[in-house]
Amino acid sequence: MPRLATSRRQAAGCAPLPSAHTGSRYARHAPERTLLYALVAHYPDFIVRIEAEGRSLPGYVREAFDAYLRCGVLEHGFLRVVCEHCRAERLVAFSCKKRGFCPSCGARRMAESARHLVEEVFGPRPVRQWVLSFPYPLRFLFASKPEAIGPVLVIVQRVIAGWLADQVGVDHASAQCGAVTLIQRFGSALNLNVHFHMLWLDGVYDANVEPPRRKPRLRRAPPLRN
Repeated sequence: MPRLATSRRQAAGCAPLPSAHTGSRYARHAPERTLLYALVAHYPDFIVRIEAEGRSLPGYVREAFDAYLRCGVLEHGFLRVVCEHCRAERLVAFSCKKRGFCPSCGARRMAESARHLVEEVFGPRPVRQWVLSFPYPLRFLFASKPEAIGPVLVIVQRVIAGWLADQVGVDHASAQCGAVTLIQRFGSALNLNVHFHMLWLDGVYDANVEPPRRKPRLRRAPPLRN
């Protein structure tokens, strides 16, 4: 059975769990009390209506709705977590872990991804964000044929890497860059808008360093000017 970790002081004296105002106590987010949950709860009626018109929603959309209505709700499953020292108990509801519109799972995934990028990928190195949007014909192409996104992304990365190499005066053949791209499929109004959010190391590593065993050094690009 999963166990709730406790501090040394609490373990020694079996002190009561801290109060909610300290920020260290678990509190269920109760999605069934939110406006979003109340709206999504009516989606079965919407399904009946569009099916009567001869239309339907894609399976992945219906799956996301169903999973969200079960996310964080105790009646759909939970873990019973017990402190091995003071025997305090908590019920932790299962989460949907979807990439759709669930605020809880989306925020958790965002925080975990940000921590991973900051601590495990980029570290203390300077990073610059690039955002690339596309004209409507390309947006429709990417939506209908996702396999076309990969080759376009390769071209974009090659162009930006070449530009960075030119900025710091490193030959393209020996320039080594680093980037992470997040592909987003919608805009702020939930409209179809396939675009790229790219995090690039703000500079270039030169593979031709001397002597051969010398540690590569990031040659930082100059700041952008209007």
